[in-house]
Amino acid sequence: MSVAAKYEKKPDWLKIRLPSGEAYKQIKGMLTDLDLHTVCEEAHCPNVNECWAGGTATFMLLGDTCTRGCRFCAVKTGNPKGEIDLDEPDKVAGSVNKMALDYVVITSVDRDDLPDGGSNHFADTIRKIKLLEKKVITEVLIPDFRGDWSALKNIVDAKPEVIAHNLETVERLTSKVRDKRAPYHQSLNLLEKVKEMDSSIFTKSSIMLGLGETEEETLKAMQDLRDKKVDILTLGQYLRPSKKHIAVTEYITPEKFDFYAQKGKEMGFVYVASGPLVRSSYKAADFFKDNGLIGKTAQEIK
Repeated sequence: MSVAAKYEKKPDWLKIRLPSGEAYKQIKGMLTDLDLHTVCEEAHCPNVNECWAGGTATFMLLGDTCTRGCRFCAVKTGNPKGEIDLDEPDKVAGSVNKMALDYVVITSVDRDDLPDGGSNHFADTIRKIKLLEKKVITEVLIPDFRGDWSALKNIVDAKPEVIAHNLETVERLTSKVRDKRAPYHQSLNLLEKVKEMDSSIFTKSSIMLGLGETEEETLKAMQDLRDKKVDILTLGQYLRPSKKHIAVTEYITPEKFDFYAQKGKEMGFVYVASGPLVRSSYKAADFFKDNGLIGKTAQEIK
Protein backbone atom coordinates (compact mmCIF):
# COMPACT_ATOMS: atom_id res chain seq x y z
CA MET A 1 0.00 0.00 0.00
CA SER A 2 1.34 3.45 -0.93
CA VAL A 3 1.76 6.21 1.66
CA ALA A 4 -0.91 8.24 -0.13
CA ALA A 5 -3.39 5.34 -0.09
CA LYS A 6 -2.71 4.65 3.58
CA TYR A 7 -3.82 8.15 4.52
CA GLU A 8 -6.97 8.44 2.39
CA LYS A 9 -9.07 7.46 5.43
CA LYS A 10 -9.12 10.15 8.10
CA PRO A 11 -8.94 9.29 11.81
CA ASP A 12 -11.87 10.04 14.11
CA TRP A 13 -10.36 13.26 15.45
CA LEU A 14 -10.60 14.80 11.96
CA LYS A 15 -14.32 14.26 11.47
CA ILE A 16 -15.94 17.55 10.36
CA ARG A 17 -19.58 18.60 10.41
CA LEU A 18 -21.02 20.03 7.21
CA PRO A 19 -21.76 23.78 7.28
CA SER A 20 -25.23 24.56 8.63
CA GLY A 21 -27.21 26.81 10.95
CA GLU A 22 -29.03 30.12 10.65
CA ALA A 23 -25.97 32.31 11.31
CA TYR A 24 -24.03 30.43 8.65
CA LYS A 25 -26.84 30.93 6.12
CA GLN A 26 -27.14 34.64 6.90
CA ILE A 27 -23.42 35.30 6.50
CA LYS A 28 -23.20 33.26 3.30
CA GLY A 29 -26.17 35.16 1.87
CA MET A 30 -24.69 38.56 2.75
CA LEU A 31 -21.29 37.71 1.26
CA THR A 32 -22.91 36.38 -1.90
CA ASP A 33 -25.01 39.52 -2.32
CA LEU A 34 -21.90 41.71 -2.01
CA ASP A 35 -19.81 39.44 -4.26
CA LEU A 36 -17.24 39.01 -1.49
CA HIS A 37 -14.97 36.00 -1.13
CA THR A 38 -13.86 34.27 2.06
CA VAL A 39 -10.90 31.99 2.58
CA CYS A 40 -13.30 29.90 4.67
CA GLU A 41 -14.94 28.64 1.49
CA GLU A 42 -12.23 29.06 -1.14
CA ALA A 43 -9.64 27.09 0.87
CA HIS A 44 -12.18 24.49 2.12
CA CYS A 45 -11.44 25.37 5.75
CA PRO A 46 -12.61 22.60 8.12
CA ASN A 47 -13.77 25.17 10.71
CA VAL A 48 -16.19 27.10 8.51
CA ASN A 49 -19.22 25.76 10.40
CA GLU A 50 -17.82 26.67 13.83
CA CYS A 51 -16.60 30.12 12.81
CA TRP A 52 -19.59 31.20 10.72
CA ALA A 53 -22.05 29.87 13.28
CA GLY A 54 -20.25 32.14 15.74
CA GLY A 55 -20.72 35.11 13.43
CA THR A 56 -17.16 35.52 12.15
CA ALA A 57 -15.45 35.09 8.78
CA THR A 58 -12.09 35.63 7.14
CA PHE A 59 -12.48 37.93 4.14
CA MET A 60 -10.38 37.26 1.04
CA LEU A 61 -9.49 40.31 -1.03
CA LEU A 62 -8.56 40.69 -4.69
CA GLY A 63 -10.75 37.97 -6.15
CA ASP A 64 -10.66 34.20 -6.04
CA THR A 65 -7.85 33.54 -8.54
CA CYS A 66 -4.25 33.25 -7.32
CA THR A 67 -1.20 33.84 -9.50
CA ARG A 68 0.73 31.19 -7.55
CA GLY A 69 0.38 27.43 -7.81
CA CYS A 70 1.15 25.92 -4.39
CA ARG A 71 0.55 22.16 -4.35
CA PHE A 72 -1.40 22.17 -1.07
CA CYS A 73 -3.90 24.93 -1.77
CA ALA A 74 -7.51 24.62 -2.97
CA VAL A 75 -7.75 28.21 -4.26
CA LYS A 76 -7.80 28.26 -8.06
CA THR A 77 -4.76 29.42 -10.01
CA GLY A 78 -4.68 31.70 -13.03
CA ASN A 79 -4.00 35.20 -14.32
CA PRO A 80 -6.51 37.82 -13.11
CA LYS A 81 -4.92 40.27 -15.61
CA GLY A 82 -4.82 43.20 -13.22
CA GLU A 83 -8.54 43.19 -12.42
CA ILE A 84 -9.54 44.69 -9.05
CA ASP A 85 -12.91 45.48 -7.51
CA LEU A 86 -12.27 49.07 -6.43
CA ASP A 87 -15.41 49.00 -4.27
CA GLU A 88 -14.21 45.96 -2.32
CA PRO A 89 -12.64 47.89 0.62
CA ASP A 90 -15.97 49.66 1.22
CA LYS A 91 -17.90 46.39 0.86
CA VAL A 92 -15.69 44.60 3.39
CA ALA A 93 -15.81 47.51 5.84
CA GLY A 94 -19.59 47.62 5.53
CA SER A 95 -19.85 43.89 6.18
CA VAL A 96 -17.64 44.15 9.25
CA ASN A 97 -19.86 46.94 10.52
CA LYS A 98 -23.05 45.01 9.77
CA MET A 99 -21.75 41.89 11.53
CA ALA A 100 -20.68 44.02 14.53
CA LEU A 101 -17.31 42.30 14.67
CA ASP A 102 -14.66 43.30 17.19
CA TYR A 103 -11.99 41.19 15.46
CA VAL A 104 -11.68 40.74 11.70
CA VAL A 105 -9.24 38.72 9.60
CA ILE A 106 -8.39 39.91 6.08
CA THR A 107 -6.37 37.85 3.62
CA SER A 108 -5.96 37.64 -0.15
CA VAL A 109 -4.81 35.55 -3.04
CA ASP A 110 -1.32 36.28 -4.36
CA ARG A 111 -1.51 38.94 -7.06
CA ASP A 112 1.88 38.95 -8.78
CA ASP A 113 0.14 40.55 -11.77
CA LEU A 114 -0.16 43.84 -9.84
CA PRO A 115 2.83 46.22 -9.50
CA ASP A 116 2.33 46.52 -5.73
CA GLY A 117 1.08 42.95 -5.24
CA GLY A 118 -2.25 44.38 -4.07
CA SER A 119 -0.72 45.99 -0.97
CA ASN A 120 -2.44 49.34 -1.44
CA HIS A 121 -5.78 47.55 -1.76
CA PHE A 122 -5.05 45.82 1.54
CA ALA A 123 -4.11 49.11 3.18
CA ASP A 124 -7.23 50.84 1.87
CA THR A 125 -9.41 48.05 3.28
CA ILE A 126 -7.76 48.29 6.70
CA ARG A 127 -8.30 52.06 6.81
CA LYS A 128 -11.93 51.78 5.67
CA ILE A 129 -12.66 49.22 8.39
CA LYS A 130 -11.11 51.38 11.09
CA LEU A 131 -12.95 54.44 9.82
CA LEU A 132 -16.28 52.69 10.43
CA GLU A 133 -15.26 50.64 13.49
CA LYS A 134 -12.39 52.29 15.37
CA LYS A 135 -12.19 49.62 18.06
CA VAL A 136 -12.12 46.61 15.75
CA ILE A 137 -8.89 44.58 15.88
CA THR A 138 -7.65 43.90 12.37
CA GLU A 139 -5.51 40.90 11.47
CA VAL A 140 -4.14 40.65 7.94
CA LEU A 141 -2.76 37.44 6.46
CA ILE A 142 -0.59 38.71 3.62
CA PRO A 143 1.40 37.36 0.65
CA ASP A 144 5.18 37.75 0.53
CA PHE A 145 5.07 40.40 -2.25
CA ARG A 146 8.16 38.64 -3.68
CA GLY A 147 10.34 40.49 -1.20
CA ASP A 148 9.17 43.98 -2.16
CA TRP A 149 9.49 45.77 1.19
CA SER A 150 7.89 48.97 -0.13
CA ALA A 151 4.72 46.93 -0.70
CA LEU A 152 4.97 45.57 2.84
CA LYS A 153 5.37 49.10 4.20
CA ASN A 154 2.05 50.07 2.60
CA ILE A 155 0.37 47.56 4.91
CA VAL A 156 2.45 48.34 8.00
CA ASP A 157 1.60 52.04 7.62
CA ALA A 158 -2.13 51.20 7.68
CA LYS A 159 -1.62 50.00 11.27
CA PRO A 160 -3.29 46.58 11.51
CA GLU A 161 -2.87 45.10 14.96
CA VAL A 162 -1.64 41.74 13.60
CA ILE A 163 0.31 40.95 10.44
CA ALA A 164 0.42 37.26 9.60
CA HIS A 165 2.34 35.46 6.89
CA ASN A 166 2.46 31.69 6.76
CA LEU A 167 5.68 29.69 6.59
CA GLU A 168 3.45 26.71 5.70
CA THR A 169 6.06 23.94 6.00
CA VAL A 170 9.63 23.09 6.95
CA GLU A 171 12.60 24.25 4.90
CA ARG A 172 13.32 20.91 3.21
CA LEU A 173 9.76 20.55 1.90
CA THR A 174 9.19 24.16 0.83
CA SER A 175 10.10 23.71 -2.85
CA LYS A 176 7.90 20.58 -3.02
CA VAL A 177 4.87 22.10 -1.29
CA ARG A 178 4.88 25.80 -2.21
CA ASP A 179 5.15 27.72 -5.47
CA LYS A 180 8.78 28.29 -6.52
CA ARG A 181 8.23 32.04 -6.06
CA ALA A 182 7.65 31.49 -2.32
CA PRO A 183 11.03 30.47 -0.84
CA TYR A 184 11.38 29.65 2.85
CA HIS A 185 13.72 32.48 3.80
CA GLN A 186 11.71 35.08 1.91
CA SER A 187 8.82 34.36 4.26
CA LEU A 188 11.06 34.57 7.32
CA ASN A 189 12.58 37.83 6.10
CA LEU A 190 9.14 39.37 5.59
CA LEU A 191 8.14 38.61 9.18
CA GLU A 192 11.42 40.09 10.40
CA LYS A 193 10.87 43.24 8.31
CA VAL A 194 7.47 43.85 9.90
CA LYS A 195 9.11 44.07 13.33
CA GLU A 196 11.84 46.32 11.96
CA MET A 197 9.24 48.69 10.50
CA ASP A 198 6.91 48.70 13.50
CA SER A 199 7.66 46.61 16.58
CA SER A 200 4.23 47.38 18.09
CA ILE A 201 2.52 45.12 15.54
CA PHE A 202 1.98 41.47 16.47
CA THR A 203 3.42 39.03 13.93
CA LYS A 204 2.00 35.59 13.31
CA SER A 205 2.71 32.52 11.21
CA SER A 206 1.36 29.03 10.59
CA ILE A 207 2.81 25.60 9.82
CA MET A 208 0.97 22.61 8.31
CA LEU A 209 1.93 19.15 9.54
CA GLY A 210 1.55 15.76 7.89
CA LEU A 211 3.55 16.51 4.74
CA GLY A 212 6.54 14.33 5.60
CA GLU A 213 8.35 16.64 8.00
CA THR A 214 10.28 15.25 10.95
CA GLU A 215 9.94 16.40 14.55
CA GLU A 216 13.43 17.90 14.38
CA GLU A 217 12.56 19.85 11.22
CA THR A 218 9.32 21.13 12.72
CA LEU A 219 11.05 22.34 15.87
CA LYS A 220 13.69 24.06 13.74
CA ALA A 221 11.02 25.85 11.69
CA MET A 222 9.36 26.98 14.90
CA GLN A 223 12.68 28.27 16.23
CA ASP A 224 13.40 30.02 12.92
CA LEU A 225 10.15 31.93 13.41
CA ARG A 226 11.00 32.84 17.01
CA ASP A 227 14.42 34.04 15.85
CA LYS A 228 12.53 36.55 13.68
CA LYS A 229 10.56 37.66 16.78
CA VAL A 230 7.26 36.16 15.60
CA ASP A 231 4.70 36.45 18.43
CA ILE A 232 1.91 34.02 17.50
CA LEU A 233 2.11 30.54 16.00
CA THR A 234 -0.54 28.13 14.77
CA LEU A 235 0.02 24.50 13.80
CA GLY A 236 -2.55 22.31 12.07
CA GLN A 237 -3.00 19.11 10.10
CA TYR A 238 -2.67 19.35 6.32
CA LEU A 239 -5.80 18.01 4.65
CA ARG A 240 -5.65 17.19 0.95
CA PRO A 241 -8.26 19.27 -0.94
CA SER A 242 -8.35 16.86 -3.91
CA LYS A 243 -6.34 14.08 -5.55
CA LYS A 244 -4.66 16.73 -7.69
CA HIS A 245 -2.96 18.14 -4.61
CA ILE A 246 0.04 16.87 -2.67
CA ALA A 247 -0.79 13.80 -0.61
CA VAL A 248 -0.96 13.54 3.17
CA THR A 249 1.91 11.41 4.46
CA GLU A 250 0.81 11.25 8.11
CA TYR A 251 -2.08 12.21 10.37
CA ILE A 252 -0.53 13.83 13.42
CA THR A 253 -2.13 12.83 16.73
CA PRO A 254 -3.70 15.40 19.08
CA GLU A 255 -1.05 14.43 21.64
CA LYS A 256 1.72 15.38 19.22
CA PHE A 257 0.06 18.73 18.58
CA ASP A 258 0.00 19.27 22.35
CA PHE A 259 3.74 18.52 22.41
CA TYR A 260 4.42 21.17 19.79
CA ALA A 261 2.24 23.67 21.65
CA GLN A 262 4.31 23.16 24.80
CA LYS A 263 7.56 23.48 22.86
CA GLY A 264 6.31 26.68 21.27
CA LYS A 265 5.55 28.19 24.65
CA GLU A 266 9.02 27.21 25.86
CA MET A 267 10.54 28.96 22.83
CA GLY A 268 8.80 32.17 23.83
CA PHE A 269 5.82 32.51 21.52
CA VAL A 270 3.24 34.61 23.35
CA TYR A 271 0.42 32.44 21.99
CA VAL A 272 0.35 29.02 20.32
CA ALA A 273 -2.73 27.35 18.82
CA SER A 274 -1.91 23.75 17.92
CA GLY A 275 -4.35 21.01 16.92
CA PRO A 276 -5.49 18.85 14.00
CA LEU A 277 -8.17 21.29 12.81
CA VAL A 278 -6.35 24.52 13.68
CA ARG A 279 -5.85 26.93 10.78
CA SER A 280 -4.04 30.27 10.63
CA SER A 281 -7.12 32.31 11.55
CA TYR A 282 -8.68 29.70 13.87
CA LYS A 283 -10.22 31.48 16.88
CA ALA A 284 -7.93 34.38 16.06
CA ALA A 285 -9.62 36.70 18.55
CA ASP A 286 -9.19 34.37 21.53
CA PHE A 287 -5.62 35.44 22.25
CA PHE A 288 -6.69 39.06 22.68
CA LYS A 289 -10.01 38.47 24.41
CA ASP A 290 -8.92 35.74 26.82
CA ASN A 291 -5.83 37.63 27.95
CA GLY A 292 -7.38 41.09 28.26
CA LEU A 293 -5.17 42.48 25.50
CA ILE A 294 -7.74 44.51 23.57
CA GLY A 295 -6.06 47.83 22.79
CA LYS A 296 -2.55 46.68 23.73
CA THR A 297 0.48 46.40 21.43
CA ALA A 298 3.11 43.70 21.02
CA GLN A 299 5.59 45.87 22.94
CA GLU A 300 3.30 46.05 25.97
CA ILE A 301 3.21 42.29 26.59
CA LYS A 302 6.93 41.59 26.53
